[in-house]
Amino acid sequence: MNWADAGSPMGSQGMVIGDSFLDGFIWCENIGWVNLGDGTPVNGSDYQNLNATDFGVNLGPSLTLEGLAWGENIGWIKFGPIPTLPAAQQARYDAAALRLRGYAWGENVGWINLDDATHYVGTLSPCGSPDFDGDGDTGTDLDIEAFFLCLGGNCCPTCGSPDFDGDGDTGTDLDIEAFFRVLGGGSC
Repeated sequence: MNWADAGSPMGSQGMVIGDSFLDGFIWCENIGWVNLGDGTPVNGSDYQNLNATDFGVNLGPSLTLEGLAWGENIGWIKFGPIPTLPAAQQARYDAAALRLRGYAWGENVGWINLDDATHYVGTLSPCGSPDFDGDGDTGTDLDIEAFFLCLGGNCCPTCGSPDFDGDGDTGTDLDIEAFFRVLGGGSC
């Protein structure tokens, strides 16, 4: 299962973890594409999973993965909640370890193990680095200056992205807030 490289250019349609839901595609060599959701839940906050036009995997309040993915060749994959599994085996996003854990269930493929010690779905931090200018010194006045210059369209070659929180909107108040939270040692 390749959760990262879908789309053209490569990676443009891989899994994305949003604030309350996932979207994107997984490529599976033997079964084809699996759709995690289109990124546009009807109510704007989470997929209702009541029909084929508003389905996908939601990110619950305790970072549990809930809802359905669709594989054209294998049908629905349930990410949770799965009543037969103990809490420690429910599908979930482990933000501290930057990886998925637990199990999902597909009627036509059985259990999908997201929790193998060696082969698992890892993620990147959604935020940029507090070493925004890339000089090795983290959180200096130069990083702050480089961040604001980049917001104004004058990014240095080693600078991070002005879309600091990774939500696709560049240079918003949310990017500025996320930058200062990370600069202060917090997370997005």
